Amino acid sequence: MSPIARFHLLQPSPLLNSSTIFSKFSHANPFFTISTSNNAAGFRQNRRGDRKFSTIPPFRCNPESSGSSSESSKSIVGDLLDYLNESWTHFHATAEAKRQLIAAGFHLLNENEDWELKPGGRYFFTRNMSSLVAFAIGEKYSVGNGFHVIAAHTDSPCLKLKPKSASSKSGYLLVNVQTYGGGLWHTWFDRDLSVAGRVIVRAEDGSFSHKLVKIKRPLLRVPTLAIHLDKTVNTDGFKPNFETHLIPLLATEGEKTSSEPDDKSPASSKHAHHQLLMQILSDELGCQVNDIASMELNVCDTQPSCLGGSSDEFIFSGRLDNLASSFCALRALVDACAAPEDLANEHAIRMVALFDNEEVGSDSYQGAGAPTMFEAMRRIVACLGQNTVDECGFSRAIRHSFLVSADMAHGVHPNFVDKHEENHRPVLQKGLVIKHNANQRYATSGITSFLFKEVAKIHNLPTQEFVVRNDMGCGSTIGPILASGVGIRTVDCGIAQLSMHSVREICGKEDVDIAYKHFKAFYRTISSIDKKLKVDF
Repeated sequence: MSPIARFHLLQPSPLLNSSTIFSKFSHANPFFTISTSNNAAGFRQNRRGDRKFSTIPPFRCNPESSGSSSESSKSIVGDLLDYLNESWTHFHATAEAKRQLIAAGFHLLNENEDWELKPGGRYFFTRNMSSLVAFAIGEKYSVGNGFHVIAAHTDSPCLKLKPKSASSKSGYLLVNVQTYGGGLWHTWFDRDLSVAGRVIVRAEDGSFSHKLVKIKRPLLRVPTLAIHLDKTVNTDGFKPNFETHLIPLLATEGEKTSSEPDDKSPASSKHAHHQLLMQILSDELGCQVNDIASMELNVCDTQPSCLGGSSDEFIFSGRLDNLASSFCALRALVDACAAPEDLANEHAIRMVALFDNEEVGSDSYQGAGAPTMFEAMRRIVACLGQNTVDECGFSRAIRHSFLVSADMAHGVHPNFVDKHEENHRPVLQKGLVIKHNANQRYATSGITSFLFKEVAKIHNLPTQEFVVRNDMGCGSTIGPILASGVGIRTVDCGIAQLSMHSVREICGKEDVDIAYKHFKAFYRTISSIDKKLKVDF
């Protein structure tokens, strides 16, 4: 959730070796379920991030219930942890979503090429490898029918390397960073950090390739000042200067070697960053330092995402805002059209849209402020109408459409209860939170709230509601941006969490499964519910 709102990694779990895990499962289905039984002591121990391996396979169903458990009893929590541990950056989150969609049978499209679409087909495309749109076309679709969309975002507050990051001071090599979004930056101090992101690599033939990189070991650290040198910190508060104090240490400064560039060398990417860092990156990428033409790196926390609490009822992780929503939406779409019969009687188009740059206002080529989703909708309608559709056909499709803007919500904090309006205090483990704001900081209306709650009611799923206090400012998200873009009915909702925008956040394990079920139910039942409601007639 963006605090700016237009008004102004993480080391993978030691258990999660994807090549080992996926060799045991069919690649036609990129997802698998876990047992939520508390009897799985090995599972509970390992999900806490313990480095000792259990003899119990971490993601296998309980043998006693395998084959007999109903769909409603399946949990996606283990798969979410895998996704979080893989997705150190928005680039990695998009790449992992791409991998899972391809494994599930979705066809990759290119925005630069013509599209050939057909009813019953499943497709997706990426933009900038940090945003993604996926969709499944109902077999009974006809021009003018609507889109049922769940939208979320892939970015989270973090530190990003500056274009010239190399600096040194008092015998240390430092890495200069920018703050991205409205993070709780004090939580980044004294953490085991590293870098991840994307690199443009020059090939021998002069071409360039886009590669993702992730340095899994702790590489950086932002140390706090000892209390002996800041004796009033506990009474006056910790008030670092983010330009001068929030600078990660890379190494101690050694004697200059002949391999290091001197100040007279021509300017290039490698000279803007420490040679030591560049060598680490090139070793990871399997290329020469001189082959790195450009890079875009985030500073990431290396602690794995895991379960926590006395009964493993919590998820402790970075980037829950908003990768938890992104994954639940993605998984719901995949599972809602996995079987041949899932789209057989569908008249609409089911869609997921994952955007970048929400945390800084969404005004970018890959953000929700760009017409990415609506351009895709227009192209889809034109393709299915064999390019004979006039503007009226697209307009009718938008009028029939419904969008769920999914972004994490503020759960009530037990130590700061008065920060919430007394009758709207969402709690963890009690279902999706529907967000309301009379000043349209959220796009929810009485109509859209009703329809979304009707989906939950039919499937016996709990919901909660949130309104900010009148004496506090209200954040926002992509909901109002998309709703006002072309006029699409929208509801804003999210999973309740604590520690939003901290380097480590908390949400409830049960809420992840509830969100997934709610989103999947939305795809399967919103058409029939919407037909029963008459407003403008």
